[in-house]
Formats: sequence, C-alpha cells, structure tokens
Amino acid sequence: MTTPQDSALELTITTLAERPELGDAVWGMIEDWPEFILNDHVGWGYMGRILTELPEYVIVATDAEGAVVARGFSVPFALDTNGRRELPATGWDQVLLWAFSDLRHGRKPDTVSAIEITVTTRLTGRGISGRMVAALRDNARARGFAEVVAPVRPNAKHLEPEVPMSEYAFRTREEDGLPHDPWLRVHVRAGGVIEAVAPASMTVAGSLEQWRAWTGLPFDTDGPVPVPGALVPVRCSLEHEHAVYVEPNVWVRHKL
Repeated sequence: MTTPQDSALELTITTLAERPELGDAVWGMIEDWPEFILNDHVGWGYMGRILTELPEYVIVATDAEGAVVARGFSVPFALDTNGRRELPATGWDQVLLWAFSDLRHGRKPDTVSAIEITVTTRLTGRGISGRMVAALRDNARARGFAEVVAPVRPNAKHLEPEVPMSEYAFRTREEDGLPHDPWLRVHVRAGGVIEAVAPASMTVAGSLEQWRAWTGLPFDTDGPVPVPGALVPVRCSLEHEHAVYVEPNVWVRHKL
C-alpha cells in the first residue's frame, strides 16, 4: 500500500509487512514520549510483538531519502463476542490484551484498534499525523474490516491536568464545532466520531524512586502530583512508597 506523494512533503507509506527491513528503524525515530509512559507494563509487554507478529497492521512512512519519519501501530481484535461488545473503560491496555489473546486462541477479529501514531519530532505540525490516520483506515478497509476504533490520547490535555476528561473530550470550537483538542480534531476530520471516555486506559505504577528517576521530580508530598506530559495528576503515597498514574483516553470510532 502506497499513498500518493505529497507535493510539499514527499512520503511513501507502506505496511511493515511490505518492507520488513524497516523494523529496526521504526524504533530509531526521534520522538518525545514522556519516560513514564514507556513504563506501562502492558505496553512494555506487547508493543514489540506487534512488529513481529502483526506487521501487516504496522504503517511506516519514509521520506524522500528513505528515512522513517512516522509509524502507526494497530491491532485486530474481536469486539462482538461474549464479555465484550462495548469499548472498554480500560481502553488502550485492554485492547492490547484482547488482541493478543485473540491471536493466541485463533479468535476471528472483527475490529481494528489504532494503538499509536508517532511522527518524528522534526516533522510535527506538517499534517503527517492526519495522513497516518488515513493510512490506518485504508489498511483496515483493505483487510476487510468495516470499523477502526482508537483510544486517543488528546495531545493538549496535559496543559489542563485538573480538568476531567469527560469535560475536556467533548469541548468544541465555536468557529466550526470541531473538537478543541488538536489530536481529537485530526480524528474527527478523518471521519471519526467521539464515542466515550476510557477513564482507566493506561496504568503506570512504580516506586517513588522510579518516579523520581522518570520525571526528575521529588515526589515528597502525599496526594496528587502534576507531572509534565501527564494528562491527569499522579497519585503519590509516601506511607506506601509508591505512586500510580491512571490515564484517561478518548474512544473514537471510525466507520469505514
């Protein structure tokens, strides 16, 4: 699968299955994820497996020189089955667990979930993320799916960590009615519909020493701690010597 080349920024977008030689370069992109996010245990256990076991659901964008400048991970899973049917409140973590459980047990998938879209830092703001959303949609459609869902991490929510996601997710702009958040806006412009909040989409727990190493913050007070890049405050317990971050995401549904 190759998209038409953009006149302003020449990109070639394929699946990793079509270009397996790009596997190492996918991880070599310069990106700006907060370190604590990389310590989600579900993500730690499963993200690498998407590349090796589901490469046909990994989208890779290269520039005119052949460098990887964006990646998009997705996974197929069965939503219309007993015990599921509703998009889970535990969002990102849960859909990864479902996808690999289905793969292991040979359960036929009926839905594709986006997992991550990342653009190299030097090219953010160039419209690449929207092209990657379109590519994930096209790839799912080409594989016979009628729907893509996405547990979206709104990229400006970290500026308002105290605002409940249930309020933030549905905030719109007066001028056009599109979402206030830029990343949610990309999904809606691509055809997605905001459906629900996943209040416990990702959980990162660690000792206070780990959180100090991840963030450079003292973690020396009980209660909520604002952390740069976090969508909500991290909960710190001095008595129990740990802190826990429970991240809410926003479920967006794309009919194909």
